[in-house]
Amino acid sequence: MAFSARDHQNVALMILALVVSSLPMRAQEKPDTPETTSSATPVGASACCSDTGRSVSLSQLPGNILADQKEIWLFPTKLAKGKHIWPTLAVVGITGGFVASDPYSTPPFRNTTSFSGFNRDLSSTTTGAFIAAVPAAMYGIGWIRKDSYAQETALLAGEAFADGFLIDLPLKAITGRREPLSYTGSGPYSDSFFNGTHNPVHSGGFYSVHAMGAMAVASVIARRYRSHRWVPFVAYGLAGAISFSRITRSDHFPADVFLGGAMGFVIARYAVLPQRE
Repeated sequence: MAFSARDHQNVALMILALVVSSLPMRAQEKPDTPETTSSATPVGASACCSDTGRSVSLSQLPGNILADQKEIWLFPTKLAKGKHIWPTLAVVGITGGFVASDPYSTPPFRNTTSFSGFNRDLSSTTTGAFIAAVPAAMYGIGWIRKDSYAQETALLAGEAFADGFLIDLPLKAITGRREPLSYTGSGPYSDSFFNGTHNPVHSGGFYSVHAMGAMAVASVIARRYRSHRWVPFVAYGLAGAISFSRITRSDHFPADVFLGGAMGFVIARYAVLPQRE
């Protein structure tokens, strides 16, 4: 008997619930000491925030998001002072390289049916629901099991997603980038910026909110449960599959996906998590 896309989605959610429920009530993590933090954290790790030790709860979530946004939007002032230049140049440079590769990297996915099954199972609706279901399931199971660590992890994942989404909206509205799907065949794609819809809630655009959300949620879970070696592999593997599907479905150019994933990782790892570690 053939499985429909909805069947695959239900199976994925069932697996998710089993994975989440298999986690211990609280991961026994070793807190980073100042010495280990300074030696293990890459350049630019404190780009978005300082260690204020904020607590997290449903009632505090809006205020925490606003505090994150202030730090994130003030990040250019740190660049002006010469801080975090090299990590920023790396992200900008790689994104620019992907933009330049549009005429070469996009047509292979526009002109093939090899990913039809993969694309059907990882549709925008399915992947969006999955990204939302991960922290929701973790919070619900944490509440049932009275596991405050799991509940906090779910809230942090939601906070990271919200931070990235609030940045994505104005960026999409300004850049108005077209989707690969809006072109016929192999392009050219030289007019993709500023010629598409400037509606920020429209699909497509610069950057991919699916890639950002998947990587933000994955980064929070992978970091918080890093003592279990399989967790980062599963978390980042699923995030990678979701991000790749944005390219194979021609919903986004590779540059949109790379920048979205990078933003999700940076926001989660350096804007949200250091506040509570």
